[in-house]
Amino acid sequence: MSLSRAPRAALLTTLVAVGALTLSACGDGGKSGGGGDTNFVTNTGGIDTVAKGKRVAPNKLAGETLDGKQLDVAGFKGKVVVLNVWGSWCGPCRAEAPYFAKVAKETKDKGVQFVGINTRDTEKGPAIAFEKDYGVGYPSLYDPIGKLLVNGFPRGSLNPQSVPTTIVLDREGKMAARSLKELDDEGLRKMLDPLIAEK
Repeated sequence: MSLSRAPRAALLTTLVAVGALTLSACGDGGKSGGGGDTNFVTNTGGIDTVAKGKRVAPNKLAGETLDGKQLDVAGFKGKVVVLNVWGSWCGPCRAEAPYFAKVAKETKDKGVQFVGINTRDTEKGPAIAFEKDYGVGYPSLYDPIGKLLVNGFPRGSLNPQSVPTTIVLDREGKMAARSLKELDDEGLRKMLDPLIAEK
Protein backbone atom coordinates (compact mmCIF):
# COMPACT_ATOMS: atom_id res chain seq x y z
CA MET A 1 0.00 0.00 0.00
CA SER A 2 1.51 3.34 -1.01
CA LEU A 3 0.61 6.88 -0.06
CA SER A 4 -0.81 9.18 -2.72
CA ARG A 5 1.09 12.38 -3.48
CA ALA A 6 -1.18 14.70 -1.43
CA PRO A 7 -0.92 12.81 1.89
CA ARG A 8 2.80 12.23 1.29
CA ALA A 9 3.33 15.98 0.72
CA ALA A 10 1.33 16.85 3.85
CA LEU A 11 3.34 14.34 5.88
CA LEU A 12 6.61 15.74 4.55
CA THR A 13 5.55 19.31 5.38
CA THR A 14 4.63 18.25 8.93
CA LEU A 15 7.92 16.39 9.42
CA VAL A 16 9.97 19.35 8.17
CA ALA A 17 8.15 21.74 10.50
CA VAL A 18 8.49 19.40 13.47
CA GLY A 19 12.17 19.08 12.63
CA ALA A 20 12.52 22.84 12.69
CA LEU A 21 10.82 22.99 16.08
CA THR A 22 13.07 20.16 17.26
CA LEU A 23 16.18 22.11 16.30
CA SER A 24 14.94 25.14 18.20
CA ALA A 25 13.31 23.23 21.05
CA CYS A 26 13.92 24.66 24.48
CA GLY A 27 15.90 27.51 22.95
CA ASP A 28 16.09 30.97 24.38
CA GLY A 29 14.11 32.48 21.50
CA GLY A 30 14.25 36.18 20.87
CA LYS A 31 13.83 36.16 17.08
CA SER A 32 10.89 37.40 15.09
CA GLY A 33 9.42 34.91 12.66
CA GLY A 34 8.22 34.77 9.12
CA GLY A 35 10.37 37.21 7.19
CA GLY A 36 9.21 40.17 5.14
CA ASP A 37 7.10 43.00 6.51
CA THR A 38 5.44 41.29 9.46
CA ASN A 39 4.29 44.46 11.27
CA PHE A 40 5.52 43.24 14.64
CA VAL A 41 8.18 44.60 16.91
CA THR A 42 10.33 42.91 19.54
CA ASN A 43 10.66 44.93 22.71
CA THR A 44 13.56 44.69 25.14
CA GLY A 45 11.91 41.81 26.99
CA GLY A 46 11.96 39.61 23.89
CA ILE A 47 8.20 39.88 23.43
CA ASP A 48 6.87 40.44 19.91
CA THR A 49 3.73 42.57 19.71
CA VAL A 50 1.39 43.60 16.91
CA ALA A 51 -0.61 46.84 16.77
CA LYS A 52 -4.35 46.30 17.05
CA GLY A 53 -5.16 47.11 13.41
CA LYS A 54 -2.43 44.81 12.02
CA ARG A 55 -3.27 41.57 13.87
CA VAL A 56 -4.33 38.33 12.18
CA ALA A 57 -6.19 35.36 13.53
CA PRO A 58 -4.59 31.94 13.72
CA ASN A 59 -5.95 29.17 11.54
CA LYS A 60 -8.12 26.50 13.15
CA LEU A 61 -6.71 25.39 16.51
CA ALA A 62 -8.89 22.50 17.53
CA GLY A 63 -8.56 18.88 18.52
CA GLU A 64 -8.39 16.48 21.41
CA THR A 65 -7.14 17.61 24.80
CA LEU A 66 -4.92 15.56 27.09
CA ASP A 67 -8.03 14.48 29.01
CA GLY A 68 -9.73 13.25 25.82
CA LYS A 69 -12.22 16.10 25.31
CA GLN A 70 -12.66 18.12 22.12
CA LEU A 71 -11.57 21.78 22.21
CA ASP A 72 -11.73 24.57 19.63
CA VAL A 73 -9.84 27.74 20.61
CA ALA A 74 -12.26 29.79 18.45
CA GLY A 75 -14.89 29.07 21.11
CA PHE A 76 -13.05 31.45 23.46
CA LYS A 77 -13.59 34.53 21.26
CA GLY A 78 -14.43 37.45 23.54
CA LYS A 79 -11.70 36.39 25.98
CA VAL A 80 -7.98 37.05 25.98
CA VAL A 81 -6.44 33.64 25.24
CA VAL A 82 -2.95 32.58 26.30
CA LEU A 83 -1.59 29.74 24.14
CA ASN A 84 1.43 28.02 25.65
CA VAL A 85 3.39 25.49 23.56
CA TRP A 86 5.06 23.02 25.91
CA GLY A 87 6.37 19.50 26.38
CA SER A 88 6.90 17.45 29.53
CA TRP A 89 10.50 16.80 28.36
CA CYS A 90 11.34 20.54 28.19
CA GLY A 91 13.29 22.07 31.09
CA PRO A 92 12.19 25.70 30.49
CA CYS A 93 8.58 24.46 30.27
CA ARG A 94 8.93 22.91 33.72
CA ALA A 95 10.43 26.15 35.06
CA GLU A 96 7.59 28.34 33.75
CA ALA A 97 4.67 25.99 34.48
CA PRO A 98 4.06 27.11 38.10
CA TYR A 99 3.92 30.75 36.95
CA PHE A 100 1.43 29.92 34.21
CA ALA A 101 -0.78 28.00 36.66
CA LYS A 102 -0.66 30.96 39.09
CA VAL A 103 -1.42 33.68 36.50
CA ALA A 104 -4.20 31.56 34.96
CA LYS A 105 -5.96 31.52 38.35
CA GLU A 106 -5.33 35.23 38.96
CA THR A 107 -6.72 36.36 35.60
CA LYS A 108 -9.63 33.97 35.10
CA ASP A 109 -12.14 36.52 36.45
CA LYS A 110 -10.69 39.16 34.09
CA GLY A 111 -11.77 37.27 30.97
CA VAL A 112 -8.53 35.37 30.34
CA GLN A 113 -8.42 31.73 29.19
CA PHE A 114 -5.21 29.69 29.13
CA VAL A 115 -4.80 26.81 26.67
CA GLY A 116 -1.72 24.63 26.41
CA ILE A 117 -0.51 22.99 23.23
CA ASN A 118 1.40 19.89 24.28
CA THR A 119 3.87 18.79 21.62
CA ARG A 120 6.41 15.99 21.06
CA ASP A 121 5.10 13.88 23.94
CA THR A 122 4.48 10.61 22.10
CA GLU A 123 2.28 9.36 24.94
CA LYS A 124 -0.16 11.33 27.07
CA GLY A 125 1.02 9.88 30.41
CA PRO A 126 4.08 12.10 30.95
CA ALA A 127 2.14 15.21 29.87
CA ILE A 128 -0.76 14.42 32.23
CA ALA A 129 1.73 13.86 35.07
CA PHE A 130 3.40 17.19 34.23
CA GLU A 131 0.07 19.04 34.53
CA LYS A 132 -0.66 17.35 37.85
CA ASP A 133 2.82 18.04 39.25
CA TYR A 134 2.66 21.74 38.40
CA GLY A 135 -1.00 22.38 39.20
CA VAL A 136 -1.96 23.22 35.62
CA GLY A 137 -5.75 23.52 35.74
CA TYR A 138 -6.43 24.65 32.18
CA PRO A 139 -6.82 22.39 29.12
CA SER A 140 -4.03 21.43 26.75
CA LEU A 141 -4.49 20.33 23.16
CA TYR A 142 -2.52 17.16 22.45
CA ASP A 143 -0.30 17.70 19.40
CA PRO A 144 2.37 14.97 19.50
CA ILE A 145 3.68 15.46 15.95
CA GLY A 146 3.23 19.23 15.71
CA LYS A 147 0.34 19.26 13.25
CA LEU A 148 -1.39 22.16 15.01
CA LEU A 149 1.87 24.07 15.20
CA VAL A 150 2.41 23.69 11.45
CA ASN A 151 -1.15 24.28 10.25
CA GLY A 152 -2.51 26.52 13.00
CA PHE A 153 -0.49 29.67 12.41
CA PRO A 154 -0.25 31.64 9.14
CA ARG A 155 3.22 32.12 7.70
CA GLY A 156 4.74 35.46 8.66
CA SER A 157 2.54 35.76 11.75
CA LEU A 158 3.42 35.39 15.41
CA ASN A 159 3.90 31.66 14.87
CA PRO A 160 5.61 29.31 17.35
CA GLN A 161 9.27 28.70 16.54
CA SER A 162 10.55 27.01 19.66
CA VAL A 163 9.42 25.16 22.75
CA PRO A 164 8.32 26.87 24.90
CA THR A 165 6.45 29.55 22.95
CA THR A 166 3.64 31.69 24.34
CA ILE A 167 1.17 33.45 22.05
CA VAL A 168 -1.59 35.72 23.33
CA LEU A 169 -4.80 36.28 21.35
CA ASP A 170 -6.83 39.43 21.87
CA ARG A 171 -10.58 39.38 22.54
CA GLU A 172 -11.24 39.25 18.78
CA GLY A 173 -9.24 36.03 18.52
CA LYS A 174 -6.26 37.68 16.79
CA MET A 175 -2.58 37.18 17.61
CA ALA A 176 -1.35 40.17 19.60
CA ALA A 177 1.84 39.09 21.41
CA ARG A 178 4.41 36.29 21.42
CA SER A 179 7.36 35.18 23.52
CA LEU A 180 9.83 32.53 22.35
CA LYS A 181 11.42 32.08 25.75
CA GLU A 182 10.63 30.87 29.25
CA LEU A 183 8.43 33.33 31.15
CA ASP A 184 7.90 34.00 34.82
CA ASP A 185 4.74 35.60 36.20
CA GLU A 186 6.09 39.12 35.67
CA GLY A 187 6.96 38.48 32.01
CA LEU A 188 3.60 36.84 31.42
CA ARG A 189 1.75 39.77 32.97
CA LYS A 190 3.70 42.19 30.73
CA MET A 191 2.17 40.39 27.75
CA LEU A 192 -1.29 40.02 29.25
CA ASP A 193 -2.09 43.22 31.10
CA PRO A 194 -2.20 45.55 28.03
CA LEU A 195 -4.57 43.11 26.30
CA ILE A 196 -6.80 42.76 29.36
CA ALA A 197 -7.05 46.56 29.39
CA GLU A 198 -7.87 46.90 25.67
CA LYS A 199 -11.36 48.10 24.77
